[in-house]
Amino acid sequence: MKEGADRLHVLGPATVRGEVEVPGDKSISHRAILLGALAEGETVITNLSPGEDNARTTEALRAMGVGIARRGAEVVVQGVGLRGLKPPPGPMDCGNSGTAMRLLAGVLAGQPFSATLTGDAYLRRRPMKRIVDPLTRMGARIDGERGDDGEIRAPLLISGRPGGEALDAIDATSPVASAQVKSAVLLAGLYATGRTSVTEPGPSRDHTERMLRAFGAEVRVEGRRVTVTGGPRLQARPIEVPGDLSAAAFFLVAALVTEESEIRVPRVGINPTRTGILDILRAMGADIQVIDQGEVGGEPIADLVARTSRLTAVDVGGDLVVRAIDEFPILALAAARARGTTRIRDAAELRTKETDRIAAMVEELGKLGVRARALPEGMDIEGGAPLEGAQCHSHGDHRVAMSLAVAGLAAKGETVIEGAGMIATSFPGFVGKLEQVMVPRKISMRGSGGRDD
Repeated sequence: MKEGADRLHVLGPATVRGEVEVPGDKSISHRAILLGALAEGETVITNLSPGEDNARTTEALRAMGVGIARRGAEVVVQGVGLRGLKPPPGPMDCGNSGTAMRLLAGVLAGQPFSATLTGDAYLRRRPMKRIVDPLTRMGARIDGERGDDGEIRAPLLISGRPGGEALDAIDATSPVASAQVKSAVLLAGLYATGRTSVTEPGPSRDHTERMLRAFGAEVRVEGRRVTVTGGPRLQARPIEVPGDLSAAAFFLVAALVTEESEIRVPRVGINPTRTGILDILRAMGADIQVIDQGEVGGEPIADLVARTSRLTAVDVGGDLVVRAIDEFPILALAAARARGTTRIRDAAELRTKETDRIAAMVEELGKLGVRARALPEGMDIEGGAPLEGAQCHSHGDHRVAMSLAVAGLAAKGETVIEGAGMIATSFPGFVGKLEQVMVPRKISMRGSGGRDD
């Protein structure tokens, strides 16, 4: 996507056919860079996500003295050990990435210096009290913008204990099932004396636990309680990042909701804490195959194949929501193409993402001719009506923008997505890859930077 291009035009209806590779998993990439920096020795990472979110984590670590360089297709991290980070010269900008901010906050809580984390206007609206409270209990000092609603938001000024004194180990209970909250506490736990535990109300992705073990930390999982022992010597190791299932979901749904389509996405991560989207789509009647299964770096992978399907509405709630939390914008489109009314519940967390994804998807689907209703903790989507091209907006959210691009493939006429430049935060090159597999190829990115070729 060329700089300045911010308006995406899609002319439908279209078909998608062929094979498409997706970038490395964004969540795993954050953790690979971060733990590589805290390890002793050289960590070589292959298939690191090229998105802006991961670049923010990289730049923050460079600002704290970590050597990170690209070597061909690999990224090499020169680890400085748990105690080797240096004070940054100024505030560190996390851009649009909540993962970068929350994971870095956990690490900064254990440092003998102060540092500020900030972000763009969207990130500065997101709730941070959920990490500030447990990190403060551990002994860190965190100052943020305090709202009338009692919430704490970025910028965050984080100060560990002077002289490198260890944090206090705690047994925390997270108010939400969130891998970001859990990871922030576990990373701070590396700097604590004793064992630090986090208990969640539901399951969340377990990439941090898996990677901590791979780097040599002592991690114990008992149901929804995860415990890490402080003070380990993390050892560098090679990491291969699986393809991002959240990115793959856009192409899988594109094949499901367009006529005479079939798509294959190779070497995608299928960690069971992340595969809620596959379970929901299959419950809707989706023709999705999981083939050529394997494992890289402790993470299960497989090739995914999806074909045009006649979908049926389902009810979605409970733990399944947590296992598919990032995929709900594209799931909303699948629901719009399914017969009947899909009811999504227990999903209030969607209102605290890059934007309020419940309100955003209900509004944008309505422009395309879909009857949908927003609820405090979910939405009802009436499916089956034909989609009509419309003028839409990303609401500053990369996943909303990509979901609307896929909707444009299934709609009659031209769909225009304003604010589509946000796609680069997680999936630079998305437009080109979508054009690569769509027939006919009628998609373009326009703006001051011109077409995304």
